[in-house]
Amino acid sequence: MTISEAGKNLLAALSSIYSQREAANIVALVMEKITGYSKSERLVHKQLLLDAVQQGQFDDFKAQLLQHKPVQYVLHEAWFCGLQFYVDESVLIPRPETEELVETILQDNTSTQNLSILDIGTGSGCIAISLKKKLPDAILYALDISKQALNIAKENASKNLADIVFFHSDILRFKETNLPVFDIIVSNPPYITQAEGMAMHPNVLLHEPHTALFVPDEDALLFYKAIADFGLQHLKPGGKLYFEINELLGVEVAALLKLKGFSHIQVKKDLQQKNRIVSASLL
Repeated sequence: MTISEAGKNLLAALSSIYSQREAANIVALVMEKITGYSKSERLVHKQLLLDAVQQGQFDDFKAQLLQHKPVQYVLHEAWFCGLQFYVDESVLIPRPETEELVETILQDNTSTQNLSILDIGTGSGCIAISLKKKLPDAILYALDISKQALNIAKENASKNLADIVFFHSDILRFKETNLPVFDIIVSNPPYITQAEGMAMHPNVLLHEPHTALFVPDEDALLFYKAIADFGLQHLKPGGKLYFEINELLGVEVAALLKLKGFSHIQVKKDLQQKNRIVSASLL
């Protein structure tokens, strides 16, 4: 099978489960991974035959993709804020709206030096690592309930040459007593209700970790409450809290933070004009 034939074969197969545009994007990622050629290089070499190893990769990747496995998990690669991250099904796939969360923190803190920052529910480590790369003088801490996720986050920190202090803990049952106080606490916690999950695409439902996605319908603000309470104890005076949120719960999250005693509460829309980021300060 030539490079050209392989690309067409995979596009035809994926078009049954993805839109044409999404299928084409996946094909481009897969074919670059297999051949090592960029799109323009693949056009030049389109009549080259895949060797035995490449053909084996192609067959393996195709089979996984047809089981609705996200291409990032198939290739074990995801890009976030210009950095490459290893991902598998132990962690969420980094998403563009979370890049906007990172950008908001950077924009709000341009003149502050030597920040101490905690990322709660770090997953792949994408938020903490990206902040460390942009704020090299900052001290970054990151926690997660999942030991598997922490192992991946540590691997990603090492690969991206980012010095992060990682620790294993459950923010809903937090017992650590030796933590410092922080200038910034950031979190992209689970925020999708079980009812909303019923309408999600199979590639998310079947493969992404549910503990990092879902909250009970009857307690959708579960993690925001816990992190806000944690922030009352572990933020410096004037310290800032940043959340990624469920687009339907901006008003509720803002009201919760006001009730807890936070000030300067802002709800920010993402590029899709959905309520996505909430920030607040501790008096």
